[in-house]
Amino acid sequence: MDGDLLLPRPEGLYCPAGDFFIDPMQPVARAVVTHAHGDHARAGSALYHVARAGGGLMRERLGASATLLEHDWNEAFTLGETRVSLHPSGHILGAAQVRIEGRGKVAVVSGDYKRDPDPTCEPFEPVPCDIFVTESTFGLPIYRWPPMSQVVVDILGWLDECAARSVPAVLFCYALGKAQRLLAELTTRTGRTVHLHGAMLRLVEAYREAGVHMLPTEAVSDSARGKDFAGELVMAPPSAAGSPWMRRFAKASTGFASGWMQVRGARRRHGYDRGFVVSDHADWPGLVRSVEDCGAKRIYVTHGDGEVLIRHLRENGHDALPLSALGGRMPELRRSEEGD
Repeated sequence: MDGDLLLPRPEGLYCPAGDFFIDPMQPVARAVVTHAHGDHARAGSALYHVARAGGGLMRERLGASATLLEHDWNEAFTLGETRVSLHPSGHILGAAQVRIEGRGKVAVVSGDYKRDPDPTCEPFEPVPCDIFVTESTFGLPIYRWPPMSQVVVDILGWLDECAARSVPAVLFCYALGKAQRLLAELTTRTGRTVHLHGAMLRLVEAYREAGVHMLPTEAVSDSARGKDFAGELVMAPPSAAGSPWMRRFAKASTGFASGWMQVRGARRRHGYDRGFVVSDHADWPGLVRSVEDCGAKRIYVTHGDGEVLIRHLRENGHDALPLSALGGRMPELRRSEEGD
């Protein structure tokens, strides 16, 4: 039974054979955590198993007092009656898929993942399995990501336009994963300094400590009072839009880097001047490709627009079901302000 390895419970996705939870939503005795985004890494559990590559970010998120056991990629460890290992998901630095072997089957829980190249993290590793739990945050055929090389050109073109108008360019993006990826991707075309909102500073530094090469950055708060930032690139989390912090950039042109910018009209609805399509999740082709690559006999789909993906997979010969079909009950997941 698939439920021997995976079972939704109020605390989160549970492995009965191993007696542990994956990305629990409540404090538990043993947690295996896929990555450091706030909707996956929650404080309060007694013990966390994490990928060593993301250990620094996990400590930043969970606190210095959290008990972490860090594992190298593909390193098998025993939990209960199972053998567990962590494999790169390509989502953000240190983001992992969880492979669980036990009761004669292999299950892989993808966590969040993407298939596009990203200089800030290890690429997605297809892991052969019998059961594959896939996210579907962007599980509609309209979501197809442009090459990052084109996004970089578009962002720098916008910055040039702002410089010609003597206004700042304020680019909103999520503080963990997206900001660092953009700072790394932009190094291919420029070496200029980027000014950062305070919420991004420690997370960017954590990536630097992990050896990720990015553009030079300065805190906005370190700039002289009255500096107008004309022609400069400023990065901030979406929560800063409309906040008192933005008063310093009264004449700014604003942009948002997100997979949601793929939808026509999304930029205007949210009041941004420019939208840049870039995501740390798999697009539609990436989701379909990942199911094919893992060779699983059964697919469970969670997050986002799962119904469309499930129907497509079934039409193409896959045994695909919503994660709820496993039985049990998990609370409704809330989207984090980091999760696109």
